[in-house]
Amino acid sequence: MGVMINHHLLAIIFGILGNAISFLVFLAPLPTFHRIYKKKSTESFQSLPYQVSLFSCMLWLYYALIKQGAFLLITINSFGCVVETIYIALFFAYATRDKRIAAMKLFFTINVAFFSLILMVTHFAVKSPSLQVSVIGWICVAISVSVFAAPLMIVARVIKTKSVEFMPFTLSFFLTISAVMWFAYGAFLHDICIAIPNVVGFILGMLQMVLYGVYRNSGVKIDAEKKINSSDQQLKTIVVMSQLGVSEVHPVDVTVDPLSDAVQHEDPSKQVEPSTEDGKCHVDTAPS
Repeated sequence: MGVMINHHLLAIIFGILGNAISFLVFLAPLPTFHRIYKKKSTESFQSLPYQVSLFSCMLWLYYALIKQGAFLLITINSFGCVVETIYIALFFAYATRDKRIAAMKLFFTINVAFFSLILMVTHFAVKSPSLQVSVIGWICVAISVSVFAAPLMIVARVIKTKSVEFMPFTLSFFLTISAVMWFAYGAFLHDICIAIPNVVGFILGMLQMVLYGVYRNSGVKIDAEKKINSSDQQLKTIVVMSQLGVSEVHPVDVTVDPLSDAVQHEDPSKQVEPSTEDGKCHVDTAPS
């Protein structure tokens, strides 16, 4: 009995710590949407990361409600649903007509149609409550693991270019800690569906930090012209592994001067609009 009590207490402790870190992760895009609000324009920002994050939060919230006894999953994913919904609403409000229509189509496809399909299948086709928990849990695992294609692309880019400018160490560090917290929470609850995605998240986080240590002093700069030509969008993106191993991609502006190899990170409040006249442009690495 003592061991069971200790495991339950440890699960609560790690769950609270996971909530605290994930709370900050969800607030990471605030500067982006403050900029959108001030400029009354979404510019080249995309809604996909926030829509995927909302879908993930809805799934994990559904799983926690069906499973029962996972209150700390309910708290953080309820907060995530509210925050991501606000982000998406702001995007709808300030996007151009074409981008708004495209974002609304994506929203109804992922967060309405696809989620409703999962809801109906698991509710009506799966009768056993225990089997329902298992099916929903493994759906959450599959989606959480699949979105790790984004951080893997960042890792591949670092290895290829021998430059860590697209992979901030602090972000990788705290998100690795987040993966540890949620893995421990899942382990002490004996819930493999919570633990598995965070094993992947921890491995990727450690890999990112190791690569940062290897290449941070390499002094290698990516050729500016190659950056411009290889960019499919106009923003650099940072991959964020949120709670339960779900990846978010938050855009961060960089300015590239074609006359030099340096990439300068700018404060969005001091940034001037890009133009072909001043020889500057925005660069991004867009995940698949």
